[in-house]
Amino acid sequence: MRLYPESALTQLEFDKIKELLGALCNTDFSKNKSNQLRIHTRKDFIDRELRQAYEYKLILQQQQYFPADFTANIAKDIKLLSIPGALLVGEQWMMIKKLTESMGTVFRWFDNERRMAFPALTQVLSDSYYEKLIVEMINEVLDDAGVVLDNASPELQKIRMNLYKKRNELRRVFEKMVQKMAKSGYTADIDESFSNGRRVIAVFSEYKRQVKGILHGESDSRKTAFIEPEETIELNNDVFALENEEIKEVQKILRALTAKLSVYAPLLQQYIQIIGEYDFIKAKAKLAINMNAHLPNVLDKAVVQLIDAYHPLLYLYNKDSGKKTIPVSIHLDDKHRILVISGPNAGGKTVTMKTIGLNQMMLQSGLLVPVHPDSQMGIFKQLYIHIGDTQSLQFELSTYSSHLMHMKHFMENANGKTLFFIDELGSGSDPNLGGAFAEVIMEELGRKHSFGVVTTHYLNLKVMANHTQGILNGAMQFDEVNLQPMYKLIIGKPGSSYTFAIAERIGLPKNLINRARKLVEEDHFKLDRLLNRTEQDLQHLEKEKKELNRLMKENERLKKEMEQVMNKERHIQQVELLKNQNKITEERLLYLKDMERKLRQIVLDWKKSENKNEVIKNLQNLLFKQKETIVVNKLAKKVDKKYKELNTLVEIGTLVKLKKNYQVGEVKEIRGKRAIVQIGALPINVELTDLIPVEKIPEPETNS
Repeated sequence: MRLYPESALTQLEFDKIKELLGALCNTDFSKNKSNQLRIHTRKDFIDRELRQAYEYKLILQQQQYFPADFTANIAKDIKLLSIPGALLVGEQWMMIKKLTESMGTVFRWFDNERRMAFPALTQVLSDSYYEKLIVEMINEVLDDAGVVLDNASPELQKIRMNLYKKRNELRRVFEKMVQKMAKSGYTADIDESFSNGRRVIAVFSEYKRQVKGILHGESDSRKTAFIEPEETIELNNDVFALENEEIKEVQKILRALTAKLSVYAPLLQQYIQIIGEYDFIKAKAKLAINMNAHLPNVLDKAVVQLIDAYHPLLYLYNKDSGKKTIPVSIHLDDKHRILVISGPNAGGKTVTMKTIGLNQMMLQSGLLVPVHPDSQMGIFKQLYIHIGDTQSLQFELSTYSSHLMHMKHFMENANGKTLFFIDELGSGSDPNLGGAFAEVIMEELGRKHSFGVVTTHYLNLKVMANHTQGILNGAMQFDEVNLQPMYKLIIGKPGSSYTFAIAERIGLPKNLINRARKLVEEDHFKLDRLLNRTEQDLQHLEKEKKELNRLMKENERLKKEMEQVMNKERHIQQVELLKNQNKITEERLLYLKDMERKLRQIVLDWKKSENKNEVIKNLQNLLFKQKETIVVNKLAKKVDKKYKELNTLVEIGTLVKLKKNYQVGEVKEIRGKRAIVQIGALPINVELTDLIPVEKIPEPETNS
């Protein structure tokens, strides 16, 4: 992205964002990448960077463990590995081993399921692979402490075995000499010591000539002499020679290992970059969580559609201070490309402008931004900014001259992929003349199809924005009652500067304020007062709109609760109906089982009895005397207790009893020889011949 002027990054405080990001990085690779963070214009690159940060943010929010936690800087060691004849020592190999093992854990973490869930993070290691031979070859030579193993070579094993034997022999001889001299009273408080790697005995200086051996030196006080006994000189020489052989063999082994693994230097360098890349992505995800940033919809065209956008730094500052940050919503597209923001000083005009600019820079550098996820953000190739007093002493330019120099650059170089920000357009000159030039500048930038935000106090620019295609007004709200800025942007109308209201707020004498009012042109004053009144009316409408929305939400909540109650009641009725039906079915099953038992008994009686007529009579009683059987039925008894049969005709509204199942209901309709009977919540169509009119038996009164 082309930036103008060079201080644009500083003016929009993008450098502070880079500092915050760098503080969250752990590796030198990621810190360096944070310091050199660039603003890009290729959509595929921006999309990839944003998706990676978004996916890592999900991992952190889901409290998953991502294993890329190697942070040591071993780039120099790996570079040394690629140099012919180089030698890496044990500690260096241990770090390379840890790096390789860490990468192995990362590759294993990305199983098939995670590769599908996090495709952007998977892409980081798409051109690499895990080489387990690196760890295996190191383990063949070194132990976990980085010491060369005895069996790393036959020569080393032989040297260390001899060295072990010689050291044991030296220890036995030396201990005998120490005991002998101690008995003679020659040894000082410290029996033994080492001098140049050789074991020596500490004796009192007055006895040093009585001990045969080599004098290695004396203490600072000259009271103690350090002597290598004659009996251990040859053994010390042997140990010293073997130790030198061991060092040479170890170096030979390590040099051979370095040569063997030098072919993997490019791969290890790639591992360093991958680990650093994941650390950088992790830092971006942490920063996004801190500032409540999201992934908006990114379009490969010029558009600014921000919903609830926050200034990242202001949001972090207010979060730490426990204050509330007011978001801004703005929509700029081909129909409305330039927004003119007016309103009182210290009302949030410049902060709003910086919010849009800083979020755009962050997005195009691959950082998630603190906006609503439904926001749409385009890609711009140029970003121009002009904020604050730009008086130049070097070029002997006044504030207004410098202002025009910047505007000249804007107009000459702006195009449809340019996003510009101008604070107090036209200021620094005569209001009428400066306002005229400001109109010309806005017309020219509009003709170039550039996108931008302009802040102003000039009434002529507010009027121009109201009737010029592609330009729209915006205003920062102001509470005139409490004389406090509300830091909220309203699109579609110009705002008042609240000059006199602010003068009252800071306590200027009223007589001075009234004198100033008289000096202002009447039309100018009327227009400003009209803007005042319009804004207050809009604020009132906004409050009423919020209250209406609250009531509508409350109404919707009550409606849902009512539906739940009604559904619950319907469910209760359905359950009750099913209970009644199940009860009837159970009683019918009992009746059929009893009937089956009696019929079997009759069959047995038929086979055994000689009086067949008696058996036939019993069968007839069983099959045709239904009334006697029904009386036995529990349901029949229950119904007969509550209702008595009537010898009347069945009519609409008559309470009737069904002959078949003894259910009681009310006749709702008669259709020829059939009737519709309402039993509970269920209407039933039955024949008139199956109905018996009944009336409810009144319950006996109880004496209290």
